[in-house]
Amino acid sequence: MQGRSSCNLCGPVYKPLIFMEKSVLPPIPAKRYFTIGEVSDLCGVKPHVLRYWEQEFTQLRPMKRRGNRRYYQHHEVLMIRRIRDLLYDQGFTISGARNKLQELVQSERDRRRAAGDALIDIDLPDEDGVESDLQDDAQAVADTSLLSLEASGSSLDLLRKELLQIRDLLSESR
Repeated sequence: MQGRSSCNLCGPVYKPLIFMEKSVLPPIPAKRYFTIGEVSDLCGVKPHVLRYWEQEFTQLRPMKRRGNRRYYQHHEVLMIRRIRDLLYDQGFTISGARNKLQELVQSERDRRRAAGDALIDIDLPDEDGVESDLQDDAQAVADTSLLSLEASGSSLDLLRKELLQIRDLLSESR
């Protein structure tokens, strides 16, 4: 299909109309931390774009370790997918996406307060923009511990390795 526009110098110009299909993103694996390369593949966004989005969206704050290497958590991958959808699929500007994301966060916060949820969702930043996810992490570890009692030996080993990685990450961030 051709679109027609006019140029003051050369008359009518025909441009091909391009219809973008919504890309199907791969499922997010059940991991605690993702590198920037993994997030790039999971979200269909180049790493330099992810670094730029960190500057534009205050809610997006990956953990940084040695050499400023970024490690994203599951909720941040979901947020990046949401940002990608707003920018690429729905056609928002950066400013518009930032405002829409703020509205979504506020409406989710209001919904949770109305429902009387005691825990703070790790996806929602505090008033100062810093996420407080310590209660959620403690609850997740407690839930995981209860589930792991019923798990096989290999699952316990995998859980132990993940908990050691979390401990190492937390000790380095201090």
